[in-house]
Amino acid sequence: MSAKRQTIWDRIARDGAFDAVVIGGGINGIGVYRDLALQGLDVLLVERNDFCSGCSAAPSRMIHGGLRYLENGEFDLVKESLRERDALLCNAPHLVHPLPTVIPITSYFSGLLNSAASFFGVSGKPANRGALPIKLGLTLYDWVTRHRRLLPKHRFDGKSATKRRWPKLTGAIRCSATYHDAWISHPERLGLELLQDAAAEAPGCAALNYACLMPEGDGYVVRDELTGQFLPVRPKIFVNATGAWLDDAIDELAGTDSHEALVSGTKGSHLILDNPELEAALGGHMVYFENSDGRVCIVFPFFGKVLAGSTDIRVTSASRVRCEPDEEVYILDSLRLVFPDLDFSAEDVVYSYSGIRPLPKSDQDFTGRISRGHFTRRLEGTVPQICMIGGKWTTFRAFAEQAADEVLAALERTRKTGTLGRPIGGGKAFPKAAAILERELVAEFGIGRDRAAHLVASYGTAARDLLTFCQSRADDVPLDGARDITAAEIAFLARREWVVSLADVVLRRTTLAIRGLLSPELIDSLAAVVAGELGWSAEETARQTAALLEDLKTYHGVSFGAPQSENISRSRICV
Repeated sequence: MSAKRQTIWDRIARDGAFDAVVIGGGINGIGVYRDLALQGLDVLLVERNDFCSGCSAAPSRMIHGGLRYLENGEFDLVKESLRERDALLCNAPHLVHPLPTVIPITSYFSGLLNSAASFFGVSGKPANRGALPIKLGLTLYDWVTRHRRLLPKHRFDGKSATKRRWPKLTGAIRCSATYHDAWISHPERLGLELLQDAAAEAPGCAALNYACLMPEGDGYVVRDELTGQFLPVRPKIFVNATGAWLDDAIDELAGTDSHEALVSGTKGSHLILDNPELEAALGGHMVYFENSDGRVCIVFPFFGKVLAGSTDIRVTSASRVRCEPDEEVYILDSLRLVFPDLDFSAEDVVYSYSGIRPLPKSDQDFTGRISRGHFTRRLEGTVPQICMIGGKWTTFRAFAEQAADEVLAALERTRKTGTLGRPIGGGKAFPKAAAILERELVAEFGIGRDRAAHLVASYGTAARDLLTFCQSRADDVPLDGARDITAAEIAFLARREWVVSLADVVLRRTTLAIRGLLSPELIDSLAAVVAGELGWSAEETARQTAALLEDLKTYHGVSFGAPQSENISRSRICV
């Protein structure tokens, strides 16, 4: 057990009484944990795997207002989403960036009747959206943000102007609309920075990954999944933020299976393609378009490659999922609708990922009609539960605030501070331009510009703490194949960021995997560094490496040709 993990375990052992226990360490759970910690409550967060390892690790990486939600008449959700988008652009500018977006349009009036029908509650697959309904939606987008405008207003271009800017777009377009939303470069890191902020502000609170909360006799225990140790905990209230696993968690906490289901998930898969011609054709923009089935799809530049998605498949139970071959075909075929003359194929896919969106239970035939809104449901019991249902990455802060306020009311406590304008992690004291901080790091620490750019983009102003650590070590040299990431940087992450497994570092603490930078040699180098920090034996290091390779092959389509076991170990569902 690492020193950091032992400190957390010892804190729970000293006093297992907590005002609130948050179950689920995805972005919603982390958000409400931070919010409650800032209000002065004693809070425990329990996550059965790694933080931000489920649906929170599998978003489209868009931070957006939800243009298509207007078609469902969800104006309040759009207004909230735009407010939260702008807040993240200000609070986490090292991770959340403006994303210029183009919508290729093939008709002028199509979709008007469909939009009106959906507004009045008539469901069904949407018709192709024409220029007029898109114009109405973007005008409302601009109007909502008129008093705090951070991004440019939308514009329309005719066919000739559109083809001059994006010559590889399909010739079927009649015009295009361009507007701005935002994207997040490393969502898992933002979750970690929220945890670090909570730890700094409220050291009496505790966040534990790879742990389960379970009923035991008349009370509850937290179990360390690594050692099998148990400790009793005494919560006054639960916040159930287990996402797609919410219904399973309700039953396990209550010891029953009689409640009405609250969550109905859909599976979303994405691809990362290494195709320079496709990336160039995007011209630095996201293309937001419709597939032939009415599903909205996206493709945008991502770390020198291209991110494309997504699918939207209804699922009946929560489990870990992967992008299946038919989904890969679906996404690639969708791209051919907008870039018919470009040559790309499955050979270009360097990484794939998939997750289950924890949407509210719905009978909608077309999954795109299911609301991405959020709400809470209180369930009574010996210890009441506040269940967090629905939501999306963009609105995690608002959802956390909503759930936190319900907890505060239940405990008869008052809110001490808000979070809307609170910087996150390396967003604190961030300058007006990243280049300013990059120049400062070059001058202060004598590093190269490329490394400074990497550190600012990954850690923001927290890069100074990391560099101070790195320059105290002799191994602050770039790892082969990792570009600007050094051995000392990996050691810093392993020591300070709740790392338990090699996969934690490769898949979530860094972007090495999703950027397609991995090789067997680099994985061995990473394993050696993490092993040195966490005290792994040669046998444990080999086990961790094999587990990571299996994970990459099975769930991300990354294989280096080494034979792997066909047996995938799956931990049981626990909360």
